[in-house]
Amino acid sequence: MDFIYKRVDLTYSPIFSILIPSWNNLDYLKCVVDSIRKNSKYKHQIIVHINEGNDGSEAWVLSQNDIGYTKSSQNSGVCYGFNAASHLAIADYLVFIDDDMYLCPNWDFYLFEEIEKQQDDKWSISGTMIESFDRGNTCVIADKNFGTHPSEFNEQKFLAEYATYPKDDWNGSQWYPMVLPTFVYRAVGGLSVEFFPGMYSDPDFMIKLWHYGVRYYKGLSKSRVYHFGSRSTGRVKRNDGRTEFILKWGLSSNTFFKNYLKIGTTFLGKLPDPEENFILKFKKRVDRWKVKLKTRPIDIS
Repeated sequence: MDFIYKRVDLTYSPIFSILIPSWNNLDYLKCVVDSIRKNSKYKHQIIVHINEGNDGSEAWVLSQNDIGYTKSSQNSGVCYGFNAASHLAIADYLVFIDDDMYLCPNWDFYLFEEIEKQQDDKWSISGTMIESFDRGNTCVIADKNFGTHPSEFNEQKFLAEYATYPKDDWNGSQWYPMVLPTFVYRAVGGLSVEFFPGMYSDPDFMIKLWHYGVRYYKGLSKSRVYHFGSRSTGRVKRNDGRTEFILKWGLSSNTFFKNYLKIGTTFLGKLPDPEENFILKFKKRVDRWKVKLKTRPIDIS
């Protein structure tokens, strides 16, 4: 797989380096970049990773004078995509964004406001997604349909309503947009490419941050984005990320989210280390037992 890197020299110091992997999703990519330009309070560095780019994505990015990019000749998935793009980052903070998002006004102001409050240098902070569908994700604002494609996006109505939806700040911060210090991303080695093309790479990244000492995982209600949900993952052969995660860490992502990150619950501050009591130990044992049953060789003699 061949990779291309193209840096764009900026005339300003960006607050964020924004990383956006895109796989033949030009309409969505144009929309998310347009929303960054229109709705950001600060100036940022935009870096796109182009997977294949058979839809004209590379030509469009080349026509823009403020977007750096990396490119893989084949679909390299989100892990290679984010990691490749991060090599061009020059800001102190990295922001991770999917290409099928529309960023709301002042999305960056609220994130940076939260960053400036930090007493520690290790943290992970997310904005809050607004989605047209309900997947049972307690971290998002669901059932707010303003279109599933940029061509049908009711931007005017959305901008009039998006800030009125009630939502508390929440624990977890594994959803995009997500910001964290650039040095933290590099210290933990970025996203783990063994999860190619990307299923369960986000939970894996969160637990890597946990082991590195991050305890501040905050989802901000005021920093909002609309998530079209283009479902690019439906075009790929999925890796068995659930099994890979348990084999790597000795517990399931569900056990990690519920007992460590307290994901989706109301944010109350830094997370404490969970008590290694009988219940948690039993959950971990059950997680490992299920994987052993699944991966046990079958005797066909």
